[in-house]
Amino acid sequence: MENRIKLFQEYSIRTHWNEEQGKWYFSVQDVVLILSESTDVKQYIKKMRSRDWDLNNNWSTICTPLPMKTAGNNESIARRYR
Repeated sequence: MENRIKLFQEYSIRTHWNEEQGKWYFSVQDVVLILSESTDVKQYIKKMRSRDWDLNNNWSTICTPLPMKTAGNNESIARRYR
């Protein structure tokens, strides 16, 4: 398994490579931050989920906690994004 930080324009996106599955996983928080340009990405995701019943009910299916490097150390705050 391998963790990396990808650059998208001037933003950093935390990623995780799973060798067994042959898949890259991306931090949902980082992707939403870039696409929404929100100042509070956690609140943005919370509101988005509260407005969309299907998204909220299937959130654990499409987003699973994974350990990813942060500025300080490893934390299990990032999410899988398909």
